Amino acid sequence: MKKLFKNGKVLDIIAKQVKEADILVEDGMIAAVGKDLDVPKNIKTVDLKGMTVLPGLFNCHVHITSEPDPRKDKPKSDAALTIQAMNNLALHLSSGVTYIRDVGSANFIDIELRDAVASGQIQGPDMQVSGRCICMTGGHGWATGRQADGPDECRKAAREMLRAGADWIKVMATGGVMTKGVEPGAEQLTTAEMAAIVEEAHKKGALTCTHAQGNTGIKNALAAGIDCIEHGIYLDDEAIDTMLKQGSWLVPTLCAPHFILKYGIAGGVPEYAVRKTEIVHDHHFASFQKAYKAGVKCACGTDAGTPYNPHNGTPNELVLMVKSGLTPMEAIETATINSARLMGVEKSLGSIEVGKKAHFAIFRKDPTEDIDNITVCQMTVKNGEIVYKK
Repeated sequence: MKKLFKNGKVLDIIAKQVKEADILVEDGMIAAVGKDLDVPKNIKTVDLKGMTVLPGLFNCHVHITSEPDPRKDKPKSDAALTIQAMNNLALHLSSGVTYIRDVGSANFIDIELRDAVASGQIQGPDMQVSGRCICMTGGHGWATGRQADGPDECRKAAREMLRAGADWIKVMATGGVMTKGVEPGAEQLTTAEMAAIVEEAHKKGALTCTHAQGNTGIKNALAAGIDCIEHGIYLDDEAIDTMLKQGSWLVPTLCAPHFILKYGIAGGVPEYAVRKTEIVHDHHFASFQKAYKAGVKCACGTDAGTPYNPHNGTPNELVLMVKSGLTPMEAIETATINSARLMGVEKSLGSIEVGKKAHFAIFRKDPTEDIDNITVCQMTVKNGEIVYKK
């Protein structure tokens, strides 16, 4: 089936320019982009009325079963968690996000949701998932994670995640903000433990990422061969140089500390989380700025599901990136083609090009001129179908 999205301002993220163009979609794929396209007279059309069309956005760090309001009671059953997660999927679509990576959810619900979206049973962004994170006993994320100690047990834990169907294996190299009794800078899983996990993942073609909020823990993870650093606090020149040499990625999640401090204890955020965030906040932003300037590959992720960090808040990450020194175009690049490269789907997604899937995020005003324009999505298109309209 053919469909024409006409009268839009289309962002060519590869050429880094916006141009007036129509987009012809056939069977969910981009068939042509340009003006005066040769199309059937009775083709179904969507008049964009001068709105700006971006590639569908990515969020590469979400917790789809998590509720960002700390004042609400946590669901007490898998059924309730699943309903909450399905609502969160809809929120991502409403912000122009058509692809997410879940890096830790309860009871393998993320894996079931990924498969349900892929088969068309439910509506949501395309997904890559990690199942349960792997952490040391009592380590960061232990309440919903798979606790493991020693290389052999970590290897078994990785095999369990792969058996369940994980695309990524998430490990905990350091402590973190949101787990009581652990500290962000303290290393947790050892290099040997993480290396066993990485080996098992890579044998099966899966990738690995790590929560890492301390310099030694980051270096341990890099020595283990980890593919992607999440958060990346306290990066120094040596760690950045290693990331550049190894081709490691960084997903900075600037939204997480920003919103914890914005709402604080008065908003119901636990005191221990606020205290730890106050310590790491400035280092977090400085590490991202330093890594990006050095040329480290960066993708977009928000840590959606942490306090006051909503599942429709991906645009907030781009706003914070621009405040950290990126241009609007550079920030958008992290959330589109760069994130597609991290996910390994750049041949089918991440830019508006002939032969790629018709995933679009549409905004009334041009976000490349003012990044704040990205905070209000007017329409989201996935596989050529409108899945959200304001």
